[in-house]
Formats: sequence, C-alpha cells, structure tokens
Amino acid sequence: MRRRSVGLLMAAALVAPTTAAVPAEAHGSTKRVVGYYTNWSGYGRNFLVSDLVKNGSAARLTQINYAFGFVDAQGNCLSSDPWADYQRPFTAEQSVNGKADEPGQVLNGNLNQLKQLKQKYPKLRISISLGGWTGSAHFSDAALTPASRTAHVKSCLDLWLKGNLPGLPAGAAKGIFTGIDLDWEWPASEGNPGNVIRPEDKQNFTALVHEYRKQLDRLPGRHDLTAFLPANPAMIDRGFEVRQLFKDLTFGTTQGYDYHGPWETLTNQQSAIDGPAGDPTTPEFSSQVTIDAYLARGAPRSKLVMGVPFYSHGWTGVTDVNHGLFQPSTGPAPSTFDAGTEDYRYLKAQLANYTVYRDNRAGFAWLFDGTTFWTWDDPVEMKRKAQYISHRDLGGAMIWSLDGDTGNGELISALHRNLR
Repeated sequence: MRRRSVGLLMAAALVAPTTAAVPAEAHGSTKRVVGYYTNWSGYGRNFLVSDLVKNGSAARLTQINYAFGFVDAQGNCLSSDPWADYQRPFTAEQSVNGKADEPGQVLNGNLNQLKQLKQKYPKLRISISLGGWTGSAHFSDAALTPASRTAHVKSCLDLWLKGNLPGLPAGAAKGIFTGIDLDWEWPASEGNPGNVIRPEDKQNFTALVHEYRKQLDRLPGRHDLTAFLPANPAMIDRGFEVRQLFKDLTFGTTQGYDYHGPWETLTNQQSAIDGPAGDPTTPEFSSQVTIDAYLARGAPRSKLVMGVPFYSHGWTGVTDVNHGLFQPSTGPAPSTFDAGTEDYRYLKAQLANYTVYRDNRAGFAWLFDGTTFWTWDDPVEMKRKAQYISHRDLGGAMIWSLDGDTGNGELISALHRNLR
C-alpha cells in the first residue's frame, strides 16, 4: 500500500550516467525530520519498530507518524489492524528493549514497541495518523456538523491519546501518542473510489482542525496537530483554507511525490524539485510548484514540511528513446509487493541491472535498462532535496515511508545531515 493520489487526479537536461553515493554518517539538524511508520510494515516487508533503532532512523527523527487509524461510518475512530497495533507479541530479538513480550501482558503490538522507542528516545514525538488513501471514506461525514466534529474528535482522543483500546484496561496505551496527524485524502476531491465528498468539505475541514486544536489544548501537556496536504494547486483551492488551517496546525506536510506514476502510460518523474524540460504533460507538477502554492496561500515557511519518497514508481515495455524518459510503456513494472511501485531497499539490490540518469537542473533521477524505467530517489537525490528545503528555509522533511530505507539507513542519513 502506497499513497497514490496526485497522478490519479492530475495530469531534461541529461547528465552522464552515475552511481555516486553519499556517505552515511549523521549530522545535526534544526529542521523537523518526520517519518511515517505503517502498521503493515511488519508483515511482508518484515520492517519492525526495532529496525528504526538498528538502521539509525530513530536517532535522526524528530517525529513518527504511525499510520493509519481509520474513521468509521459513524465518525468514530478505530484501529485498522488491532493485531498489528496492540495484540501481536514480539520476541526478544524483535523488540526495541531486547525483552520478549510475556504471556498475558496488557499491551503488545506496535504500540508497545513505540512505547519502548519513546523510552529510548525521550525527545521523539509520535502521532497517530488518521485516514490515508484507504481510510478517508467517512471524514466528510465526521466533519459535517459541530456535533459530529465534537463527537469524532472526542472518540479519537479517547482511543489513541488516552489509550482506551477495545478489550484492554482503561488507559492501557496512554501517553504513547503525543499528537494527531490528519490524512484526509481529500476534502472536496475524490480520492479512493467510494469516499464521501462534499463541496463544503473545505470549510468543514478548517472547523474540524479547529475542534481538534481545542480538545487537544484541554489535555495536560503539549500535543501536536499536523495534516498531510496535497500537491495539486487545484485540489488545494478546492479543499483547504490554507491560512486559517495553519493557525491551528503545529505544521503541515506536503505531498512531495506521486506527481506521475504507472497509472499513466507515459514514463515521467514522480518527485522532481522543478519541472523538467521536455515534459510533454501539462500542467507542471513539482515540489517547487507545490511549495510556492502553499506559501502564496499563507502557509508559514517554518510550518511547511516537504514530503520525500523512500520508494520508486516503474513502467515496463518502455520505448528505448531519451533513456526511457517521457516514453510510452506497456504497463507497470513488476515489483515485490505492488506492481509499479518498489521500496528503495529492494530496488537498490537490483541496481547492477540498470543505468542511473540524473537531471541536475530539474532535480530528479531515474533508472533504465532499455525496457524498464524506475524513478529513483537515492542518497544523492535526498541530499538535493534537503538542500532545497534548507535553501527555502522550510520547516523540514517528511518521509513516506520509513520501511523503504536500507539496513544502514542511508536515505535518512543523507537527508538528515544535509538539512540546515
């Protein structure tokens, strides 16, 4: 499961091939480094919370967004996977603290592992992320009226922040989450087929965010409120009152990927900093376009966190012209989990089969072997993105998703040490 939304809803100056890498040592940063950890990471990918310690990610992150909690048809919050979230036992080898979960203990699963992670890294903030591509069907209903908003927020804070999980003693998971991350995909715009959408979602989302802020502020301590925001300027205008939203948000994360993908037949970039020369598609979609759109609509630079991908999109049956860029294909490239999408760590293992190409002006890279084309965000491109974030004095970087990195954390290392 990956985010797929910009390319579904919106429609180069080449340099010599290179396989240059960036060293993996860490460096200090004053910027936010936010990473999504998903509750399905521990299944086929076998990427556990403890792997965030082993590959150095936890030491470099300022915040983890745990994805995803869902919203039901009545507007209440619920766990999308109770087994992964709080029931699965972990062995000593799998756990953060090196101790096996014991039979009969109150809290298991990823939440207990996140609790251990916070004990090891007390400055780390952890938010529960609500919605996502497959979990946003009922946000519009939850946000519809003052009463529905009040009830929805109360339900979510009770479940996730107060830790009152079904079947467990009251407060069993209290204190694990220090905030809420809203991933409504998307207010007033169709996301996953079947989502409820209304024209008034725009105003209702602002009101929902404000209700979250009010109820969070009544809780003891400091609590974060963040939102994942779309890249498409037309979707921004349709669903988001940017200036008002950022008054209540701790920060907002922008979609810095999925500008193009294998839902289109033509190969293209998915996360370019600027629009590449020769792109036959219109309008232009790039990080520059997205960041400029939010700044122009009143988002504070310090609260604008730019998304970066730890995965690639791919096409096969690609015409061998222009090193595969902007060429027709026969369909998505075969991959480990989802056709046309591959985690960085799995694609890197196949790197010997490809040539790396970079567009240094537009700021993106890709792989091509004569028939299969992959977008490519490696340490070189992470450094480039970090330097762009720093140059524009933005609030930091957000990663989708942490399970895509290598065992030595080379992507997050390159990103982190180049943020200033």
